[in-house]
Amino acid sequence: MDATFKQDPLPSPFIDTVNELTTIFRSLPARPSIEEVEAAVAILNTVQNDEDFKLAELSKQQVPENVPEELFFILQQMRKTMVLFESHEQRREAIRLIELDKMLRSFDELIQRASDLVSGNSQGQRPLNLSDPVEKIAKETVISEPVLEKKKGNEEFESNDYKGLVKSSSFVPPLSSSGEGETGKLSLMKVAALIENIAKSGSTVLNLKGKLMDKMELLPISIGKLSDLVELDLSENKIMALPPGISGLQSLRKFNIHSNQLINLPDTFGELVNLTYVDLHANRLKSLPASFGNLKNLISLDLSSNLYTHLPEIIGKLTSLKKLNVETNELEELPYTIGSCSSLVELRVDFNEIKALPEAIGKLECLEILTLHYNRIRGLPTTMGNLPKLKELDVSFNELETIPENLCFAVSLRKLNVGKNFADLTALPRSIGNLEMLEELDISANQIRFLPESFRFLSKLRVLQIDETPLEEPPREVVELGAQAIVKYMADAVEKRDTKSQPTQEKGFWLWFCSICCSERRNTPKDRLSTELQL
Repeated sequence: MDATFKQDPLPSPFIDTVNELTTIFRSLPARPSIEEVEAAVAILNTVQNDEDFKLAELSKQQVPENVPEELFFILQQMRKTMVLFESHEQRREAIRLIELDKMLRSFDELIQRASDLVSGNSQGQRPLNLSDPVEKIAKETVISEPVLEKKKGNEEFESNDYKGLVKSSSFVPPLSSSGEGETGKLSLMKVAALIENIAKSGSTVLNLKGKLMDKMELLPISIGKLSDLVELDLSENKIMALPPGISGLQSLRKFNIHSNQLINLPDTFGELVNLTYVDLHANRLKSLPASFGNLKNLISLDLSSNLYTHLPEIIGKLTSLKKLNVETNELEELPYTIGSCSSLVELRVDFNEIKALPEAIGKLECLEILTLHYNRIRGLPTTMGNLPKLKELDVSFNELETIPENLCFAVSLRKLNVGKNFADLTALPRSIGNLEMLEELDISANQIRFLPESFRFLSKLRVLQIDETPLEEPPREVVELGAQAIVKYMADAVEKRDTKSQPTQEKGFWLWFCSICCSERRNTPKDRLSTELQL
């Protein structure tokens, strides 16, 4: 006889216990993503490195004069305590996330043990340890490689949290709440998590312009993982230092970090050999690392609005450089090696303390724009006549005493500004007429009284700024008629002198003046001749 076996129903207390286990497990918050956990570990390492550096720098400081040693000691202790406090604040979010992940892994193990017990498989169990303190968690590897790989295979990511920051077809994981005090700005923790996702997605552009919290003065050391990144914008934040790991961005071509608080660049910066565009303006930089000369592919470099007192000679190694901006610094001179920047097209040195230019400036055969506004220059090197492509030269607001005749060999010059040299500049070069392409000329606020005869050859001159210059020849009436009227006046004056038929100065001027006025109403040479005869 066949026997039919029926499974005994589970006791009610057993079912209630299982249901409670399930309810508790389902009530738990979502597990942090693998990227968030990796980011948290990176943050702890970053903050520790920054803390060690700041404490070491404080230890090097000496007691200032007229300050009691004990008082200075108290100040140093306050500074060190402040460093530790800031580090604690920066670590807090990362430690919270790591501790949360560890606790949730403990819940995973508990629910797994319960599942094994219910199914009758209780072998291989190991005791759980939930007593590790946060300090220990912060210093050890909190998640094993097998667990990481498992998490990588199971997680799905969303990208809405970082729309506009990353250009990529991949997703970016959602981040847990950070308790940010600045709406819409990213904490160190969120940036670290973002880096982890970009490193895996292969994104090529990252824009964090003005997106970082004001208290965020450093970047996660994990930023070096972004080996596929081509463009990085960190401008308009409060970053004070770049981690040495920045050298890992081997594909980077465009780097914008203007308007921050950078004090220096790491020695590894020169390893970013594919850079073509670097904008460092509006920081607190005083020097460049020796490795900077390795950036052979650099085309555009902006160092304006910093604290440079000199440029290192390694600047001459940037042979591909086309645009260099060092405006608004404290430069007293340019290095002679500037002449080795053979590709340079645009050089802006306004608002500095430059007293003279090196003769090597004449080697820049590709140079088209040179601006030296508001310096202390007394004279220009004669080698500037060797600049065949120079189109714009601004030496206004200096102490210029003379303009070398050689400058007139720069025949491509279209815009020349030597205004506001006040009592120093008294004459233009006699051969200025050689600059036949000249369109704009500013000689305002100087002591020039006469224009050279060759001025008559400036047939393309359309703008002449001459305010506050005591010009006597041509007279003021001619000057008011514009640039070409002055050119014509100078041509007529020379012609009349050469033919030895020049009338008195007053009659000659009025004859010329009336011919200019009447020429607007009379079109034929016969009409113009009739007017002159009547006069």
